[in-house]
Amino acid sequence: MIDNLMDYIQDNRDAVYSLFRRFQETGKNLMLRTDLWDEFTLYCNETDNTSLLDSPLAEAIAHTQEAALVSPWLYLDVRPRVAHWHYLRFHFEAMTLDEVSASQFLFFKESLVTSDPGFRILEIDLTPFERHFPKMTQTRSIGHGVEFLNRRFSSRLGHDLAKGDELILSFLKVHGYGGIPFMINDTIKNMTGLQQALRTGMDFLVGQPDDATWQEVSSSLQAMGFEPGWGRRVDRIIDSFSLLADILEAPDHGALEQFFSRIPMIFNIVILSPHGYFGQENVLGLPDTGGQVVYILDQVRALEKEMRSRIYEQGLDIEPQIIILTRLLPEAGDTTCNQPEEKVSGTKNVKIVRIPFRSKDGAVIPQWISRFEVWPYLERFSLEAEREVMARLGRRPDLIIGNYSDGNLVATLMALRLGVTQCTIAHALEKTKYLYSALYWQEMEEQYHFSCQFTADLIAMNAADFIITSTYQEIAGSDNMVGQYESYSAFTMPGLQRVVSGINVFDPKFNIVSPGADAEVYFPYSDTERRLTGLHTELDDLVFGGGRAESRGVLVDQDKPLIFSMARLDHIKNLTGLVEWYAGNPRLREQTNLLLICGTVNPDNSADNEERAQILRMHALFDEHGLDGQVRWLGMRLDKNLTGELYRYLADRRSAFIQPAFFEAFGLTVIEAMASGLPTFATSYGGPLEIIENGVSGFHINPNHGDQAADIIADFFSRCESEPEHWHALSEGAINRVQSHYTWKRYAKRLLSLTCIYGFWKFATNLDRQETSRYLEMLYHLQFRPLAAAIEKPPRQ
Repeated sequence: MIDNLMDYIQDNRDAVYSLFRRFQETGKNLMLRTDLWDEFTLYCNETDNTSLLDSPLAEAIAHTQEAALVSPWLYLDVRPRVAHWHYLRFHFEAMTLDEVSASQFLFFKESLVTSDPGFRILEIDLTPFERHFPKMTQTRSIGHGVEFLNRRFSSRLGHDLAKGDELILSFLKVHGYGGIPFMINDTIKNMTGLQQALRTGMDFLVGQPDDATWQEVSSSLQAMGFEPGWGRRVDRIIDSFSLLADILEAPDHGALEQFFSRIPMIFNIVILSPHGYFGQENVLGLPDTGGQVVYILDQVRALEKEMRSRIYEQGLDIEPQIIILTRLLPEAGDTTCNQPEEKVSGTKNVKIVRIPFRSKDGAVIPQWISRFEVWPYLERFSLEAEREVMARLGRRPDLIIGNYSDGNLVATLMALRLGVTQCTIAHALEKTKYLYSALYWQEMEEQYHFSCQFTADLIAMNAADFIITSTYQEIAGSDNMVGQYESYSAFTMPGLQRVVSGINVFDPKFNIVSPGADAEVYFPYSDTERRLTGLHTELDDLVFGGGRAESRGVLVDQDKPLIFSMARLDHIKNLTGLVEWYAGNPRLREQTNLLLICGTVNPDNSADNEERAQILRMHALFDEHGLDGQVRWLGMRLDKNLTGELYRYLADRRSAFIQPAFFEAFGLTVIEAMASGLPTFATSYGGPLEIIENGVSGFHINPNHGDQAADIIADFFSRCESEPEHWHALSEGAINRVQSHYTWKRYAKRLLSLTCIYGFWKFATNLDRQETSRYLEMLYHLQFRPLAAAIEKPPRQ
C-alpha cells in the first residue's frame, strides 16, 4: 500500500495537495479516521472528483487512525492491516510525502500539546530486549501463542534431538510436592535411559489389568525410575508413557501440548484483585465493582473442579488450594469486605483473603478508594500479601494470576520475588476507553492518574509469562479498530514518557481463553424443570410493581415485551445513551418498555463522581421525555439466582437484552443473557463483536450511532410481531452459541494447560527474560514509584 501511495502522490500532487489543504482548513490539529474519511468523501463530492474514492490515496485514508496537523506538516499513522503501522508526513510547501519513525511521529504529536516537546524525555523501547525471542508473523496467529511455541519446540526436537530431549528430561526431574518426587527419579540418568525405561515400563504394564492402580504397580515402576504423576490407573499410565515415547520418536506439537498438560505442576493458585469491593453478596453495582468479581468467582469454582479432576487422574492425593487476594475494607457497609477471610461458596477449599491498604505510617486505611487512586498502596500490599500466602501454603504458589491494572502490577511484584509463573488478565485497559487519554494525560491526571496506570500496564504485560484475553479484539482489534493491547505498542505522554515499542501483539505470550456463564445459574428459559418459579412473585413486583425506595418509573402497559439492560452506571456503559435512543424513537416506545438495573437512583447515595453525573443525567432524561410510564429504573443489586431467573422471566415475555457500551472488553452479561435464551443486542466495539454472530445469535449495534441502533432494535420487534418464529430463531441461536464456545469448563481446562506449558517454556527457553526484567525493574523504581507516591493523600482524620 505505502509504495503505491508514494507513487500516486508523486503523479497527482495537485489533487493530494488540495485534499490535504481541506484537512488543514478544518482548523483541527488532530483528526480521527472517521473525521478524515467524512471530510474526504465530502471533498470528492463537492469537487466532482469521485475517482479519488478508488485511488491508493483513498485506501490510505481509510486505514489512517489519526492525523496530526501543524503547518507546514501533516502527519498520518496508517494501519493497513491489524498490528502493522506506517508513519507518514506531508510537507505542504514542498508537496512531498515521506515515511518517518514512530518516535518522530510521537514527537510531532507532543508539539500539539506542549510548547517545549523536546526529544529528551524518557523513551521506552523494549525491542532490543525481545530481539532473540521468537515472534509470530501472521495476524491470524495472534492470540494462539501456545500453539506457536509448541510448533517451534516440536520442530526443534525433530531437527536436533540433542537440543530438545535433554530439556524434557531435566524438566521431568524438577517436579514434586511436600518432599515427594513426581514423574522420574535418579535411576534414569539420561535420555537413553528414559527411552529404555519407557519401553520396559510399557512392556510390564501391558500385562497388568487396565484398572490396576499406581499403588499396585508402583514398586516395579519405581525400580525402573518412575515416580507418581503418570496416572492413577494402568491404562492412563500406559497412555502417558506412549505420549512421551511418541514425542521423542516423532515430535508433534499437539502431542507435546497434551503431554505437558498432564504433568503434575499446579496445586496452589493465587489470584489478585485488589480494588473495589470483592465479596460474594451485596457488592455488585458498588463503585469499581462489577463483572470482574463475577468473573473471578466463577473462574475459581471451575478451576478448583478441574484441578481436583487432574490431580485425581494423575494418581495423586493432594488437596488443591486457591487464594483470592483482595483489599480489606473496614468501612464495608452491608458487605463482607471487612472480614479477613471468607470461604467461596460452591467450593471445597477456595478462600477470599483480604489484606488492608496502609498509609506511610502503617495505619490501616478504612474507606473505599477509587481504582484510579490505589497506586501508592500496592507495593506494601504486595509484601503483606506475600507473607500471608507463604504462611498459609507453606510454599510458593504454582501460579499467580493478576486481574486489571492494579492486580497485574501486584502479581508482577510477587511473581518476580517468588520466581513463580505469572498470568495477567486485563479485563479492560483504560487507555482505549478515554479519547486521547495518553496525549492529554496531564489534563486528566488529577481524576484518573493515567501516568501510574499506563506505566503499570507496561510493566505488568511485559513481565508476564503469559497473558490471557477473552477475545482477539482485546489484543489486536479489527481491521478498523485498534486492539486494547495494540494501543500500547506506541504512544506518548508528553513531558513524561514516549513509548516507541511498548508491547508486541505478535508475542507468543498472548492466548485467547474465553470465559463462560455459570451453567448452574444461567440456563435456557425452556429448561422448565430447573426454573426457579418461586421467585416469579418477587420478579413481578420488581418489574411491574409500584414505586420502591430505589426505583423510578412504573410501567403502564404491562403486555409489551421489554428491552432490558443491566450494568454499572458509568459513562462507558452508556445506559443514559440507551435511554436517549429509546426516548427518541417513537416505534420503540410504541412497541416496548425499557427495564434498567443499574447503580442507585439517589445521587446522594453515590460516592463516585462519574456515577453521580450519570444518575443526574438519567433523571433529566426521564423528566425531559416523560418516560415514567414506559421506563422502569431499579437502583439495586440482584443476587445471581434472581438475575438468572429474571433473564428467563423476560424471555417468557419475548423480550431482549441490550448492552450499549461505548466499549466492552468482553461482556459477561451478554453471555448470561444469551445462555438464558434472550435475543441480545450488543456494542460492536470490543468482545461482543466476536461473541455474537450478527443476525444469527444476536445483533451488533454501534453505540456512536444511537438512531441507527434504535432502528435495528425496533425492526427486530416489528418482525417478531409478524413472524413470532423470528424471536425463537434468535433465541436458539444465542443458546447454541454460548454452549459451543463459552463455558467455564472449557476455560478451566485451557488455563491450566497453558500454565503447564508456559511453566515448561519458562524453564526451557528462559521466557522470564532476565534482561527485560531488569529494565522493567528500573522502570518501576525510577518512574512508577515517584508517580505513585505523589498520589497518596494524608490519612482521614
